[in-house]
Amino acid sequence: MTATGAPALLGDDHWFDDGLYSAVTELAHRSPGPLDTMVSLWSAYGLALFGALLLAGWWRARPPASATRDAGGPARAMLALTAPAVVLVAFAVSSVAKSLLRERRPCQTLHVVTVEACPALGDWSLPSNHAVIAAAAATVLLCTDRRLAALAVPAALLMAASRVWVGVHYPHDVALGLVVGVLVSWPLMVAARRAAPLAGRLRETRLRPLVARR
Repeated sequence: MTATGAPALLGDDHWFDDGLYSAVTELAHRSPGPLDTMVSLWSAYGLALFGALLLAGWWRARPPASATRDAGGPARAMLALTAPAVVLVAFAVSSVAKSLLRERRPCQTLHVVTVEACPALGDWSLPSNHAVIAAAAATVLLCTDRRLAALAVPAALLMAASRVWVGVHYPHDVALGLVVGVLVSWPLMVAARRAAPLAGRLRETRLRPLVARR
């Protein structure tokens, strides 16, 4: 039983990557303070970068007003506009998975010194929400803007790694998070791409700025 009264289904298991987690947190403990500070700041606030990239992807996807007779332009803008909703769906799937699996944080089950304070009991570990969101954002950008995706993909990997470095996740938590982010967002973007041509109808409405520049 945890402090929340819910049994931790996976909390008493020893994982195959316990040793890797301990090695990473030990390395973090021995690393210079400024490096730990930078990683901790990225781990805590780096998701804002993905939000900015999604916004930039939508802004770049809108064609000029003179080009709106090409249905492909508004369709691309509409696809970029749906991208944040797809990321939110991936986050929701991750949150449900956390509540079902109920794996305890490694900093709660292993005796290690971590960069960040360990989350409270009942704040489950598997999968990593940060890794899910980062991977989902990188995936939707691969579908909408390859130039921005070139930034988002390595940033997603760095986000996943940072969560282990600061001590709040096992390596398998972030690995599964990356997989979940891709597997949820990719088919949704494929489905959204099929519906995106309907965005051409928005050109003649007050919602035109969503799919084209004025």
